[in-house]
Amino acid sequence: MKVILLQDVRKQGKKGDVIEVSPGYGRNYLIKNNLAKEADAGALNKLKSQQKANARKAEEEHQEALQVQKEINREECVVTIPVKIGEEGRVFGTITSKQIAEELEKQQNIQVDRRKIQLDENLAAVGDYQVPIKLHPEVTAEIKVRVIEE
Repeated sequence: MKVILLQDVRKQGKKGDVIEVSPGYGRNYLIKNNLAKEADAGALNKLKSQQKANARKAEEEHQEALQVQKEINREECVVTIPVKIGEEGRVFGTITSKQIAEELEKQQNIQVDRRKIQLDENLAAVGDYQVPIKLHPEVTAEIKVRVIEE
């Protein structure tokens, strides 16, 4: 019996896979527990069209990430963040990924989710930094961040 998995099933396959199982296991466990549905012609056609739509959406996201990467990697794309400096040149507080994302949107008009900015640790000193941004699983850009005295 062929079934289409609706969820990941351990030792059987991932969501969307078409697998061959024994009729008893398919009807009495997988279908009954809404883990799979029978793979008839209509269900297979629906699955193929859904996979095409997902592939098209993934390609659009990849192209969008490449476009943002091109904007970020321009030579003049530098985010300047003014901070208050205390005695001995120490910065009050630290620069977080949220602040970098906000300043990037304000200064360069580029929207990036703060969770995509990959800071090993918050920036705590005046200077220039190269901060990686993971825009897509296959696309990474580096933003130049300049921390200056206010």
